[in-house]
This record gives sequence, C-alpha cells and structure tokens, in this order.
Amino acid sequence: MTTVSPTPQPAMQLRELIFGAACAAAVRAAARLGVADALGDRPTTAEELATAVRAEPRPLERLLRTLSCYGIFAETDDGKYVHTDMSRLLREDNPHSLRYISLWCTEPWTWDAWPRLDEAVRSGRNVFDGLYGKGFFEYLHQDAPESAEVFDRAMTTSSKQSAQDIAQLLDLTGASSVADIGGGQGHVLASLLEKYPAMQGTLLDLPTVVANPDPRLRDGGPLASRVRIVPGDCRKEIPIQADVYIIKNILEWDDESTRRTLHNVVGAARPGARVVIIENLVDDSPSMKFTTAMDLLLLLNVGGAKHTRGSLVSRMTDAGLKVGELRVVNPYLHAFECTVPE
Repeated sequence: MTTVSPTPQPAMQLRELIFGAACAAAVRAAARLGVADALGDRPTTAEELATAVRAEPRPLERLLRTLSCYGIFAETDDGKYVHTDMSRLLREDNPHSLRYISLWCTEPWTWDAWPRLDEAVRSGRNVFDGLYGKGFFEYLHQDAPESAEVFDRAMTTSSKQSAQDIAQLLDLTGASSVADIGGGQGHVLASLLEKYPAMQGTLLDLPTVVANPDPRLRDGGPLASRVRIVPGDCRKEIPIQADVYIIKNILEWDDESTRRTLHNVVGAARPGARVVIIENLVDDSPSMKFTTAMDLLLLLNVGGAKHTRGSLVSRMTDAGLKVGELRVVNPYLHAFECTVPE
C-alpha cells in the first residue's frame, strides 16, 4: 500500500509556489464575487452560492475547491461549503476583514509589475514609471480611480485595525499633546485621544488625505474640540510642537523622504520630546512572509523598501534621535521609542 508523506517534498513545494499567482487570483476572485459575504453559517452548495453571487455553478465550485486547499473555505463530506477562520476574513462585515487588503495586493497593475521583478532587482529602481509613463500615485489618481479607491479602503481598514493595538500599547501618561505625522485619516490619533480624555492632538497629512478625517475628529465629532488638523507634507515641513510624535508606516517610500521626515521632526520638536516610530520589519518578525512580499512590491511600484531593525535604527540615529526600547505592537508592527536629545 502506498503511503503519502504528510510533508510535501521539495519538488511539490516548489510546484505549489510556482502557481502562487493562481492562489492570489482565486482569493481576489472570491473577494470580488462576494462569496464569503454570501456564505452564511449553514453548509451551502456551490449551486446555491452561485445563484447568490450571480456566477456559474461549476466554475464557482472549482474556485472553492482551490481555495479550500489553502484553508480558505472548507468542503463537507456531502459536497457543501462552510466558512473557515480565513474565509471569514474576506467578509466585508468582519471587524478584522482583509477583503480590501486582498484586493489591493492583487490589483490589475500588480500583474503587470511582478514579471519585471528581475529588472527592479538589477537596477534597484521601480518598474512602474516605465510601465505606465508616470509615477505610482499619479497613475492611481489620474488613470485608475477604482484602484485608488481600493487603496484608500485597504489603508483605512489596516489603520483602523492597528489603531487599537497602538493605543493599548502606548502609555502617554504625563503628556498633554500628541501629533500624528503622516497620520492619514487619524484613526491612531482618535484612539489615543479616546484613551486620554485630557490630551490635545494634531493630525498632519496631505490636504487630500486630511480632507476626509475619521468621523470622531470632524467638526461636530466627539473629539473635534481637542484636535487640530494641519494639511501639509511632512517631507517639507512639520510646523507642530507636541510632547509625543507618532510616525507610522511612512518611512518606506525612499531614503531621501525618510531622511527629510525624520530631520523635520527633530527640527520641530522640543528637546526631550518623545518620538514613536511604528513600522513593519522584514527581520525578526512572525509576519516575515507577508512583510518581505510587501517589501518587494514597494521596490516594484515606488522603489521603496520595508526596513530591517538595523536600517531603521541607523536612519533614526543619523537624524539625531536617541533610540530606546523596541516594542511589539502586533505580529505585523514594531514600535521604536525615541527621544529628541536635550
């Protein structure tokens, strides 16, 4: 009798990795079709799901079978489908939903860029400008509004999910003011202000970003009286003084913008001010498969890079910051505690 090893052999593992695009495409298809939203708590046939999502039953069953191989949905003994922990994360109503992250990482432009990874590795530069004749964000907002919307939703989802982790981790006792630099819509800032009812906050980001802040920070919102919203570019100027500065996931675009941002913070802050820098790391992290993949995607689209612990410490030190404790926010994020020297 032939026995099958529970651990795939190297050739099988490599074959599966080679077809990684098929898995990514299957996740994207399920997210776009809304299969996870259509599947409820009871086992459901592919035919029933096909009716709900307006698809053909047989191809949908093939899609579900593929996803089930990866633990995204599961097939019962009688040929019906049920949720798994991963498939529930594709539901839009899940507070930890990864639906828009799944769509963002598989947007149409990614399929044009990935085959040119060797070019980016040879040159050390992005391939996006050559593909589309313009920069990444310029392309998104001028030529791909649907992709830009997916990007905004993905970033909003990710920020909301990490904001509570950051607020829970940080002890800002004794501080009276906090500034979120490049803070997007201000989800982290709002969570910190909720935690500290006497604290004042400032949100700085590009004008188009802060024009649509977290509802809690808007005029009439519960936190509006304690917030100042400043449209601006942290790479050019940070006209804010605060006891604590938060810098999250904005030091990855390129070395020059990282250098300018950190120097601007040090130039604006009072001696002794606290600077908390929060980033994904590509070393010493349980999420390395995800963060190293995002690192390569940054190389392709903007020529940026995720940081190692050493590379980020080096840049913070060069900017004049005194680097202290490194703390784990969650499996994807690390927080560096820094201070501006006296």
